[in-house]
Amino acid sequence: MKMAVLCSVLVMSCVLMSCVLMIRAQEEVEICSQCPGSLRNGSEVARLCTGTPEAEVVGRCCVKPPGGNIIGLDLWNCSISSLDSGLHLTAAIAVMDLSQNPLQELRQDFFQGLTGLRYLALPVNISCPGGNESWGNVERRSDGWICQDQQSTCNVTGDLAVLCPENSLCAPDGPGYTQCVCAAGFTGYKCMREGSFPTLMFFGILSSVTVTLSILLWCTQRKKVKSL
Repeated sequence: MKMAVLCSVLVMSCVLMSCVLMIRAQEEVEICSQCPGSLRNGSEVARLCTGTPEAEVVGRCCVKPPGGNIIGLDLWNCSISSLDSGLHLTAAIAVMDLSQNPLQELRQDFFQGLTGLRYLALPVNISCPGGNESWGNVERRSDGWICQDQQSTCNVTGDLAVLCPENSLCAPDGPGYTQCVCAAGFTGYKCMREGSFPTLMFFGILSSVTVTLSILLWCTQRKKVKSL
């Protein structure tokens, strides 16, 4: 009985998670066409796309399957004064160019979770997120800031030192951000429960639900196309 209830909860969670991921993926793709024109030749995003197997250019983005995650975003000179608060980028993004835009500020948590970001170009009035200690190289140019080689702040000392609870370890969570994750063999609230998470069962159900929803959505969209 308990196993059946657990499976039902996992299925519902997977369905909700899959829907959220699909919505976020659509939001990510929409940002690629926010600015007119195509990806600039010779830009950092273009170089990233050229050097990444299977990656492809979509508008102002470099996208890599599976999942269509954005790994490069070029919003250079787009006359953007603010970024959509609903934009959800993932840890897959490695290069982002926001320079030559009249951005006044970025929300505090905009870069949280972007652990894969290694190159960031910003307008002259916005400094590198997390400060210089969050980057291996920070360069001030006449047209803005270049922040390269994101660094983990888990091993710093002094006021910035991160203290995690027992049975947990510090892990990077984007420039200037850290998180405490459970050590091996511990789960639950404050990592106080011993034992492992049922990973195989969880992701098995998640994969099945994702495939089912993908087929359903494909069939639905196909019917709409035929009706047109």
